Amino acid sequence: MEDVQVPRNLAAILRSADAVGACEAHAVWAGGRLKLSRPASGGTRKWIPVRRHPTLEAALEQLGERGFRVLAAHPALGAADFREVDYTRPTAILLGTEETGVSEEAARRADGWIAIPMAGMGTSLNVSVAAALILFEAQRQRAAAGYYDRPRLEPEEHARLLFEGTYPVLAAFCRRKKVAYPRLGPEGEILDPVPRA
Repeated sequence: MEDVQVPRNLAAILRSADAVGACEAHAVWAGGRLKLSRPASGGTRKWIPVRRHPTLEAALEQLGERGFRVLAAHPALGAADFREVDYTRPTAILLGTEETGVSEEAARRADGWIAIPMAGMGTSLNVSVAAALILFEAQRQRAAAGYYDRPRLEPEEHARLLFEGTYPVLAAFCRRKKVAYPRLGPEGEILDPVPRA
C-alpha cells in the first residue's frame, strides 16, 4: 500500500488479505501513524502484521530480497488483465493512494502492471475493492494449484500467531516477563500452566 490514506480502506484491505490467507501487508507511510478503522478491520490487524516502510525504495528493496515480484495495480496502456497473471509465483500487489493511484516512481519500478477491466464510465474502483478482486483471483489460482491443501506456515509461527491473536493480553504479559507462550490445544484452549504475575 503506497500512501493509502483512508483508515477504513486500510482496514478493508487487511480484512481481504486475511480472508485469502495472506500473512502480512506492507505500507509505505512516510509520516504520522498508520491508522485503521476498527469496525472495518474486524480485528484482522492482529492476524495481519503491517510492515511499515519510510520510502517506496525501502519497501521494494525488502520485497525484492525476499524473492517477490511487484505488480502495480495501474490501469494504464500495457497493463495486463489481472485475471491473466500467474499469482502462484511469490507476488506483492502494489496499491496506490485513493486519489491518484500508484506514483510515477512506483509504476516505473514495478515488475509489471495489472488492471481490472472497466465496462462503465468510471476508470477505477475504490482501492479496497480493487485489492479484494485481485487477492481473490490470486486465491483462486493458488487453491487450484493446491496451495491451501496443507498449512504453509511453519508450526512454530502458526502457534505464535494463533496465541497472540487469541490471547493478546496474555501474550503481552508473557513477552514482558520473557516467558514462552503456553501451548494451545485443538480448540484454542491453553494446555500449559500460565506463570503468575
